[in-house]
Amino acid sequence: MAKEMRHRKIIMSLLLLSMMIMLLAACGKEGGAEKDGGNKSSPWENIQEKGEIVVATSGTLYPASFHDSESKELTGYEVEIMKEIGKRLDLKIEFAEMGLDGMLTSLNSNQVDLAVNDIEITPEREEKFTFSEPYKYSFGTAIVRKSDHSGIESLEDLKGKKAAGAATSVYMQVGRDYGAEEAIYDNVTNDVYLRDVEIGRTDVILNDYYLQKLALEAFPEFEIMIHPDIKYHPNVQAIIMKKDNDELLKHVNDVLADMHTDGTISELAKKFFNGEDVSIEQAYDFE
Repeated sequence: MAKEMRHRKIIMSLLLLSMMIMLLAACGKEGGAEKDGGNKSSPWENIQEKGEIVVATSGTLYPASFHDSESKELTGYEVEIMKEIGKRLDLKIEFAEMGLDGMLTSLNSNQVDLAVNDIEITPEREEKFTFSEPYKYSFGTAIVRKSDHSGIESLEDLKGKKAAGAATSVYMQVGRDYGAEEAIYDNVTNDVYLRDVEIGRTDVILNDYYLQKLALEAFPEFEIMIHPDIKYHPNVQAIIMKKDNDELLKHVNDVLADMHTDGTISELAKKFFNGEDVSIEQAYDFE
């Protein structure tokens, strides 16, 4: 009798162990982090499952990304490009507004899928991130005071001058290279930057020509100007994403190619840049 009881206990223990193993296996399948075969879902598959792409942008950089003064809705050249990409991929575009430094951090931490904010393609960024095909070509200029050009007649004169901008921007790096003092702003609107140059709180804003030109047109009351003799750093802008998101990159690039072919990007460029087609690469005659 005692021997029979021991056999029953052993059988019950084995059955209990088998049930626990099956339960753990079922939990592993229900977790959703892995597909059949143990492979993790790709970023593109996660996007398809959610039905949306989360895009980081500032909402303060006219005309790339800003809020319409009347409707208060987020719009701009790059914002509208992203909205059209979403339509053609049958995905919702969810925008997350933040400064440039936060965008790059959020990409790496998977809080956002893409970022657009006049972000330049550079070798340093290409080591850490992936870029789409370009949709904007430009070059760098300098906003200074009208009265005295802020004491700046060449890039060499930036030494000791206060340059306003974001810490991780390419243009702030130009300022550093020429010895400018950094005046770091996070995610403020153009009028704050421009007014500070006019009143002498800062001396110069190094930035994209087309953005600078439109900013001045929007705030004609400020006694500032684009320096007539300072042109530098031809550059290219595109959508930025986390490194090696190959499927996402392919889908984005396919749509961008279609939008270039059918003229959509050209139309958006002219709409937001006062008739100038910034989507076409130019041949610049300066270094």
